[in-house]
Amino acid sequence: QVQLVESGGGLVQPGGSLRLSCAASGSIFSMTAMGWYRQVLEKQRELVATMLSGGSTNYADSVIGRFTISRDNAKNTVYLQMNSLKPEDTAVYYCHALLGFHNYWGQGTQVTVSA
Repeated sequence: QVQLVESGGGLVQPGGSLRLSCAASGSIFSMTAMGWYRQVLEKQRELVATMLSGGSTNYADSVIGRFTISRDNAKNTVYLQMNSLKPEDTAVYYCHALLGFHNYWGQGTQVTVSA
């Protein structure tokens, strides 16, 4: 069983930055992939960024050049650095881990971008 705990969400003005953290209960080195998704109420959860075990990354078109996913294997933590935030980035952000064929999710952290 893998537990994921997100932190770092909050309220930020347009153009600002936030860094989300996802602490895993186990070694992230063994994860097939880890990433971030977001969801706005009543809409489908969407991919924001993922990182495969080999280090390759994939981003949603809407965040390319603004968001960066990274990881610290020693701390079993994955990060999402979010710069140049826009109101449309407002959502609940969820950490995701894929271990083999098993999917694990964090509880989510709210990000609100508003003046």
